[in-house]
Amino acid sequence: MYRIYIVEDDFTISALMKKHLTNWGYSVKCTDDFSDVIKEFIDFDPHIVLMDIKLPFFNGYHWCSEIRRISEIPVVFISSASDNMNIVMAMNMGGDDFIPKPVDLNVMTAKIQAMLRRTYDMGSRIPVLEHNGAVLNINDTTMTYKGSTIELTKNDFRILQTLMENRGKVVSRDKLMNKLWQIDCYVEENTLTVNIARLRRRLESYGLTDFIRTKVGSGYIIE
Repeated sequence: MYRIYIVEDDFTISALMKKHLTNWGYSVKCTDDFSDVIKEFIDFDPHIVLMDIKLPFFNGYHWCSEIRRISEIPVVFISSASDNMNIVMAMNMGGDDFIPKPVDLNVMTAKIQAMLRRTYDMGSRIPVLEHNGAVLNINDTTMTYKGSTIELTKNDFRILQTLMENRGKVVSRDKLMNKLWQIDCYVEENTLTVNIARLRRRLESYGLTDFIRTKVGSGYIIE
């Protein structure tokens, strides 16, 4: 189920949008704390953000820029300030599309569906995998977190890709070993332990502590 995060301070509008999108089968969260949108963004871990421009504390341009520091997920601006200047500004600040107010809910849904399809439906391979602000870039096999790029070895990338694709589920050691060493010859089981330990140290050096958890007797999990 795709998760949609709505950053809109008109609660009547956000409630209508949430109800409409929930009826379409999406998981929707509306902002509760406009002073710390990024914390809610990280906690909810959405697939797409709907962002108003005029907001309390900081405007939508600011929050879009902050999101872009940690994520490449789609951001769609929704605003009554729909003149050409604001549309151009929204795109320049990292927005992916613009929907003017008053919002046509059917047009909004169609644009969201198109954006999700382009971003995630790529033969079951999505361009990025994201969890708690850490973004694994499928195309260039790197991870970004809080503005830093984490260089990964081929095995690091394969471990993270497998665990993040199965987020919330325990991945067995056998499955990880098959992913890393797709060969018939014998590979010592301790080799996986060494690879996991090295990857953990690398992630911890960037502030990602306990990103990968061990389930004794079962395997590993990102949760």
